[in-house]
Amino acid sequence: MEILQEYGSLLILLTALFAFFMAFGVGANDVSNAMGTSVGSGTITAKQAIAIALIFECAGAYLAGGEVTETIKSGIINPMDFVENPEVLVLGMMSALFASGIWLLIASRWGWPVSTTHSIIGAIIGFACITEGANAVRWGAITGIVGSWFITPLIAGVLAYGIFFIIQKLIFDTDRPLRNAQKFGPYFMALTVFILVIVTVAKGLKHIGLTLDTGDTVLISLTLSLMSLVISLFYFRTKKFIRKAHNSIFDGVELVFSILMLMTACAMAFAHGSNDVANAIGPLAAVVTIVESGGNITASAPLAWWILPLGALGIACGLIIMGYKVMATIGTGITDLTPSRGFAAQFATAATVVVASGTGLPISTTQTLVGAVLGIGLARGIAALNMNVIRNIIISWVVTLPAGALFAIIIYYILNLIFR
Repeated sequence: MEILQEYGSLLILLTALFAFFMAFGVGANDVSNAMGTSVGSGTITAKQAIAIALIFECAGAYLAGGEVTETIKSGIINPMDFVENPEVLVLGMMSALFASGIWLLIASRWGWPVSTTHSIIGAIIGFACITEGANAVRWGAITGIVGSWFITPLIAGVLAYGIFFIIQKLIFDTDRPLRNAQKFGPYFMALTVFILVIVTVAKGLKHIGLTLDTGDTVLISLTLSLMSLVISLFYFRTKKFIRKAHNSIFDGVELVFSILMLMTACAMAFAHGSNDVANAIGPLAAVVTIVESGGNITASAPLAWWILPLGALGIACGLIIMGYKVMATIGTGITDLTPSRGFAAQFATAATVVVASGTGLPISTTQTLVGAVLGIGLARGIAALNMNVIRNIIISWVVTLPAGALFAIIIYYILNLIFR
C-alpha cells in the first residue's frame, strides 16, 4: 500500500506511457490486417489504406471503446486473487503492457502478423506465475487459445476457398463475366452488408451499452442488406458504373469486388478498434482505479476521460510509422491477391468472426485473416503460396505467448527493484 501512496502519480504516468506503447504495437501490427488485402490487391494505395484505417480504427476505439472495461482480458487470472497485494497487480499490469509492446514491436519490425490479445495474455500469465504461482492462472482458458491457432484459420480458409470457388463459377468462368458481375454483385453486396452489420453490432458496439438481442440484430441486418441489394441493383447497371468499369485499372468484374472489399475492410477496422484497444487501455484503467482508490481492486474499471483518446492516438501512431510492414505480409507476402480474392478473404474473416461470436469460440482476427488468405492461395494451387512466409507466421504465433510471458517476468523484476 505504501508504494501506491508514495508513487501513485508516477505509477499512473508510467502505466500511461506503457499503454501508449502497447497501443502503438496494436496499430503497427493488428490494424494492418484490415487493410492489407485492399493494398495487396491494388484497390487502394498504402497511404490511402492508412488514412482509411485511421478514421475507422480511431472511430471504433474512441466512439465504441466503452465507458467500462475489463481489468483482465479473457479471464486468464482473477484480479481478486491480488486483493491482499494490490501493488503486485499494479506492477504486474505495467509489466504486461510494456512486455506486449516490446513483442509487438519486434513482430511488426519483421512483418509478422501476430495476435495482440495473445501477446497481452502471455504477459499476464508470466507475471501471475512469478507472483501468485501457477495456480493463479486459469489454464483451461489457454487450451482455447491454442485451439484458435488451428480452428479459426481452418474455418476461415475453408470459407474463403468456397467463396472464391463460387465467384469463379458464377462470374469468371463464364462467357460474359461483367454481365454476370452486374447480375450477382448485388447479392454479394447484400450478403456482405448482412454479415458486416452483425460484426459491427456484436463486436463494434457492445461496449457502449447497446443491448440488442439476436432477433433485433438479425432484423436490422436484414433490413440494411435488402436496402443495399436494391441500391446496388440499380447502381451496377447505371451508365456511371459501366463507364467507370471500362476506365478502371481493373476490369469491370474486379471493380465490383473492390467496392465490396473496401466496405468489409472499413467495418472490420471499426470492430477491431472498438475491441482491441481494450488490450492497451484495460490494464491502464485497472491501475488508475487501484491507485486512485487506495488499493481497492474491482473486476471492471471505469475509464478516465483521457484513457480512450490515449489508446486511439497510440494506435494511430503505430499504424502511420510501422503499419506498412505487416500490411505487405498480408497483402503480398502470402499469395498474390486481386480484388475478388481479397474480398473472399475479408468476407470469410468477417463471417468467421460472426460464427465465433455466436458460439463463444476463442478467436484471433489476425490468425483468421491469415487462414482466409491461405485458403485463397490453396484455391489457386499450393504453388501460389509462399511457404517461407507462412512458416515464419506460424512460428511467430506459437512464440507469442511465451515471448510475452518472458518479457513480462523480466520487466516485473526490474519494476519491483525500482519501486519496492
